[in-house]
Amino acid sequence: MLKSSKPLVIPGVFDAIGAKIAQKAGFDAMFQTGYGTSATLFGMPDYGFIGSTETVENARRICRAVSVPVIVDADTGYGNALSVWKLVKELEAAGASGMFLEDQRWPKRCGHMQGKEVVPKEEYAEKLQSAIDARKSKDFVIVARTDARATEGLDKAIERGLYYKKIGADVIFVEAPKSIQEMKKIGKKIKAPLVANMIEGGATPIVSASTLNKMGFKIILYPLSVLFANTFASLQILKELKKAGTTSKLNKKLVSFDQFNDIVELPKFRKLERKYSTSE
Repeated sequence: MLKSSKPLVIPGVFDAIGAKIAQKAGFDAMFQTGYGTSATLFGMPDYGFIGSTETVENARRICRAVSVPVIVDADTGYGNALSVWKLVKELEAAGASGMFLEDQRWPKRCGHMQGKEVVPKEEYAEKLQSAIDARKSKDFVIVARTDARATEGLDKAIERGLYYKKIGADVIFVEAPKSIQEMKKIGKKIKAPLVANMIEGGATPIVSASTLNKMGFKIILYPLSVLFANTFASLQILKELKKAGTTSKLNKKLVSFDQFNDIVELPKFRKLERKYSTSE
């Protein structure tokens, strides 16, 4: 996944159908977003409400639905180093191809929200090392994320990134830089595969994948685009239904019955049904 010279543009998904749509659209990998998981499972913000059970169960559903790599947002690991060790084992068993592990203090916040705190880097290092030790395959990608930009400043965040790289993280993620200049500095100082987190309306400027790649960023993440687009479309169709009592006016903005059945692979299951049918 990291061997290609091209930047890896990855959408965020939060359920099995969204993952299937992303694969059908041609993406080579995807990211299970904790923000989206919290929103869609509970209707609640990314504010420390989901735990390891919800994360692993969602990963299992998503990974079963697609044949491309899925990297999972594992938040802070939901406990201590032993909790992280167990989590890595469960995510690998669920079919995940990697994880993001962050250094926030629990309860964590979305990286672009206010009120974040980070744990001492030594405490995070214990979790990171346990994750590295726990994985069966070196192809399981471990992304070390620091949120220290918001609490300690950019230079300290870069120091943490370099420290996490030294421990053995495959990818470094300095969350929420506030300008292109800051992003360039991250790329210049940290010589490792890097994540750029592109959140529409977030703290970091939206920059093209090619430009980010030139800065040193390998993974270009759009974690919330699908969630925000789905929410916009849902509001549109529901407001129209409430107002007009029908959705006819917006038919052209909907996939057809047959198109949706194709996405969920109905023809494949019809074929299986015929194969196992005993009737003449």
